[in-house]
Amino acid sequence: MQEHLLVPIDGSEQAREAFEYALDRFPDAELTLLSVVDPADAVVSEPITGAYESPAGTAGAGAELLNELETTATERVEETASEARAAGHDADSEVVVGQPGRAIVVFADERDCDHIVMGSHGRSGVSRVLLGSVAESVMRRAHAPVTVVR
Repeated sequence: MQEHLLVPIDGSEQAREAFEYALDRFPDAELTLLSVVDPADAVVSEPITGAYESPAGTAGAGAELLNELETTATERVEETASEARAAGHDADSEVVVGQPGRAIVVFADERDCDHIVMGSHGRSGVSRVLLGSVAESVMRRAHAPVTVVR
């Protein structure tokens, strides 16, 4: 029976290393490459000002940015899936919107993934304490084995 691997792809060097590790170490595995778009990344960085601006304008700008992030994520994950197929793997690509750690675990459960291979994200110090790590969150919550590639 072919093993089904989930490989989260976020454009980082660590995610790339995890992808290459999965290709090398699991040559017969079916790969699902997942990109998670965090809605928090779509928060408008500059406030909209002006006497006639409404809160709806802010929401619209955030929705537009979220759509752009989804488009970029889709292009990135589809390109990576194409690379996997060129290397002889059965691979598909998916993009979901949500909090990354939680979305990866839910996706792996819903798709019956046998293993998750992901990159470490290298946070350290206060940032790691306050924000946590996606890889750590997945390791704590996932029902499938998780391999974290550094």
